Amino acid sequence: MAQAQAADRRSNKNEKKDELVEKLVHINRVAKTVKGGRNMSFAAVVVVGDQKGRVGYGSGKATEVPDAITKATNEAKKNMVRIPLREGRTLHHDVAGRFGAGKVVLRTAPAGTGVIAGGPMRAIFEVLGVQDVVAKSLGSNNPYNMIKATFNALEAINSPRMVAAERGKKVGDIVSRRENTANAKLDKEEA
Repeated sequence: MAQAQAADRRSNKNEKKDELVEKLVHINRVAKTVKGGRNMSFAAVVVVGDQKGRVGYGSGKATEVPDAITKATNEAKKNMVRIPLREGRTLHHDVAGRFGAGKVVLRTAPAGTGVIAGGPMRAIFEVLGVQDVVAKSLGSNNPYNMIKATFNALEAINSPRMVAAERGKKVGDIVSRRENTANAKLDKEEA
């Protein structure tokens, strides 16, 4: 009986690991100068996600590339965060993020737009499960800064449910207000 439960737990862990999608963003060869010469090692940046709204990033350094990737992947799995998605395909609202000299702007997009983003941001959106988004990187193109700026922006996203909870109102009041203001803008433009 105990062996069967242990086997079930192991299979559940394997299923959870299989759900996660890993993307290698960047590998860098780095050198440390020591008395005898240079010590070469490799630094890797990896993003991990379940394509359902959870995503994380990590960096690792080792003397061999596979070891660096493994370390980065393990760190990414530890640092996963949940991001609210609208209709499971795009962001709830436009948002900007920043880390150091890296700045990013993320915009919602209608269905069928696709992922319009470059480099590290594209990898994040693919493992996050976002299908429609327009993103622009301003400032630094360093992958570390771009990833951290993107996560800074993603963590600032609020769903209507979160806003309603903060204000002590119902989700219907918040969402209907958003639709009414959009209709009011259209009415003003037509007049």
